Amino acid sequence: RRVAIVLDDRIVSAPAVQAGVTCGAGIAGGSTQITGGFSAEEARDLAALVEGGALPLPVTTLEQSTVGPTLGADAIRASALAAVIGLACTGVFVIVVYRLLGLLATVALLLYGLLSYAAVVALGATLTLPGLAGFVLAVGIAVDANVLVFERAREEYAALGRTTAVRDPRRPLATAFAKAWSAVADSNVTTLLAAGLLFAFATGPVKGFGVTLALGVLASMVTAMVITRLLADAALALPAVRRRPALTGMAGLGRLRTRLARRAPRLMVHRRRWYTVSTVLLLVALAGIGVRGVQLGVEFTGGRDVQYAATRPVDADAARAAVAAAGFPDAVVQATGDGGRDVTVRVAETDDSAQRRITEALTKTAGPVTVERDDLVGPSLGGELRTHALLALGLAVAAQLAYLSVRFRWTYAAAAVVAMAQDVLLVVGLFAWLGKPVDSVFLAALLTVVGYSVNDSVVVLDRLREIRRTGTRLPLADLADRAVAQTLPRTVNTGMGALFVLAALAVLGGDTLTDFSVALLAGVVLGMASTVFTALPLTVTLESRAPKPPARPAKPRTSDPTGAVV
Repeated sequence: RRVAIVLDDRIVSAPAVQAGVTCGAGIAGGSTQITGGFSAEEARDLAALVEGGALPLPVTTLEQSTVGPTLGADAIRASALAAVIGLACTGVFVIVVYRLLGLLATVALLLYGLLSYAAVVALGATLTLPGLAGFVLAVGIAVDANVLVFERAREEYAALGRTTAVRDPRRPLATAFAKAWSAVADSNVTTLLAAGLLFAFATGPVKGFGVTLALGVLASMVTAMVITRLLADAALALPAVRRRPALTGMAGLGRLRTRLARRAPRLMVHRRRWYTVSTVLLLVALAGIGVRGVQLGVEFTGGRDVQYAATRPVDADAARAAVAAAGFPDAVVQATGDGGRDVTVRVAETDDSAQRRITEALTKTAGPVTVERDDLVGPSLGGELRTHALLALGLAVAAQLAYLSVRFRWTYAAAAVVAMAQDVLLVVGLFAWLGKPVDSVFLAALLTVVGYSVNDSVVVLDRLREIRRTGTRLPLADLADRAVAQTLPRTVNTGMGALFVLAALAVLGGDTLTDFSVALLAGVVLGMASTVFTALPLTVTLESRAPKPPARPAKPRTSDPTGAVV
């Protein structure tokens, strides 16, 4: 008997069966051979054809992304220029505020960029926009760690006295690194937990966000806590620096801290007022989600997202009418870009014929158009991406809550997570009111907002815990106000460093980065505000209703049979 091997309706080989084949074994069982007068090359070709597949399985396109060379080059150029300008402004700001220490931190920040880029190259990873979001968050973490240490150094310098500090300026800096380590470690561990869960459970661009975020956090830890310290120790040992302590950046507390020391804010007295403001903002955000709805991008719903470039400005209503007349009444059509010359069309259909009909309709209305970007995602893949992204986000939040509950009390952890959830809802509500799509880029920005919010809350709550451990008998509300006053300069300086980078991306990044930058700008501002007006007031309220039980006195240990206390 003969057995025919057919591939693509063509007989590849039809050998005769010389011996019986064990049932269930077949070729895969290794008990069958095809023999004949083959040359070595013919045998290799036949083996390749046989291994090429014997079942006529259909191939379905799950995801396809096409970026025109002009758009890709413009995006790369704009991203690079915005990153350089933003980092340069951040470096100048840090140097102006912290002088010599700021200069050394800027050098360490440049080394962070080299380490992060080297890690991406070593892994062979492709840097996408969500990956860029991970680096932006890591830059903020690196700046935050340095600012936190430098503000602590100013406190220790003032506590030691000018004479002692000038004699050995490395002493207050070493103490600052030791005291700041707890807050830096907690904020970085929570971020690494989120990055690990995103890499394990997410797919596509969100997984890339987790990779670059983890690499950036590890690089920022090395540069902020090791390289900056080594450079500072070497610089502060120079006699010229000791003779001019003002150059170090530690000799003064700073204008904001001095002003807060003279008149500390009384924010916790008005907790109900902050609760009311937060509730109103949340209702506005939820109204936007309910009334306008959240426009999920094609990554999460499936469909086609095509960006066209026209030769003249395009009226959005005319383009929308033309696309609807072509048979796509539910299409989302937006005119963006330089003078409205770019048109973005999102439809549920994914076949090429639909794309050609839309192109013809726009050509009749706007003249000749060229495809700048064409993203296609099948509905099955879109549902999978949406499910995995939500699962990863939920697990990241749960892991952060669990870790913070171990490091702090559950009241602190709950307050930090509530503030973070508030920031997320406000950013989603803002995008709902603006009618902007919620896609993988937005999700990466949202995860960055989560990181900023948690980091900021951890720093302030860590300072509150430290103040309470001193044994002061002041009311908790007053201690919370004191924690705000002591950490507000760090919050403002860290936020300014992040805002420089984001503002440069928003202005110079073009349409590709605008939505991403808007989400992050809103998230950073909301994250700084929610720490002061949501996390701390809620911590005070929860602690007053569920105070920590007093510690039990330790039983005396005895080692003498007579009962003498050792």
